[in-house]
Amino acid sequence: MLGIPWICPVHAYSCAVASGTEKGASGEEPAFVSRQVAEARRYYLNLEPDAVSAFVVVCGGCERLAEEYLVQRDTFPYVAVEFVAEGAGRLQLAGQEYELQPGMVFAYAPGVPHTIRNDARRPMRKYYVDLAGSEVAELLGDLGRWVPVQVSTPQEIAEIYEMLQREAGGGDGAAGEICGVLARLLLLKIRQRALPYGVAEPRSMAAYERVRRYVEDNYLELRTMEEVATACHVTPMYLSRLFTRYARVGAYQFLLRLKMNHAAGLLLQRGMLVKQAASELGFSDPFHFSRVFKRIYGVPPEHFIRQSRGLEP
Repeated sequence: MLGIPWICPVHAYSCAVASGTEKGASGEEPAFVSRQVAEARRYYLNLEPDAVSAFVVVCGGCERLAEEYLVQRDTFPYVAVEFVAEGAGRLQLAGQEYELQPGMVFAYAPGVPHTIRNDARRPMRKYYVDLAGSEVAELLGDLGRWVPVQVSTPQEIAEIYEMLQREAGGGDGAAGEICGVLARLLLLKIRQRALPYGVAEPRSMAAYERVRRYVEDNYLELRTMEEVATACHVTPMYLSRLFTRYARVGAYQFLLRLKMNHAAGLLLQRGMLVKQAASELGFSDPFHFSRVFKRIYGVPPEHFIRQSRGLEP
């Protein structure tokens, strides 16, 4: 994303800041954007954020890096949050060295030295979003210690970056506000899914991703995690370890959450009775269904419905 020494965008050039994919007044890419890319999709929302703003999406995009890609910087005008979707490289951040691989997220900001090197044999494709405002630091969580993290659900993070890309390019007057909501969601999801650097092993991470996708695609038909283990050709014990390590929740609890999220939709959107929703999800006993629902949502389904409709405080 960055290819030349830092230049403060406020003083270096005038720019259009309205919305969408506008560039500088000259029609060229801003000076801080790297030219060392094989292809790129970028958007610009507000290159001159107000100094008193709470949370602003400045710009962002997705880049496939050229083999020679190398960024070396002592500082940067905004807070940048980058996500490696493909390939490999090396990162030097705040004086420490790290290996970059798919599923890793890292951040840097004004006054944070960073060097990003691409692996020419496995060029990276990475997303980025640049942010400004007084609330950004708190939302960064562990990323604000300038240490990369591995996320347990890379596809989920990539999808939010893609949503930012779509909304920013829509040319709508509400694009900045919508992207602000999505960027907050992105940071919260990264905090939720973050694993400490060095914890994730590529083979076990790939196994977890494969099993998790299977559960998400088939949760309505699944009854036990033993069924999942058999279908995915892993042992129940290994399955349990995968979810405890990467999802930070038990495997069966993960399955129940998916089922109860679906149940909530049946109750609220389709107006099903509790016993109908229980039957739809394969519970022969509606009382057992209600107990499981309360375990996930904290209230029985009848109370959940009334609260959602504003009938209870």
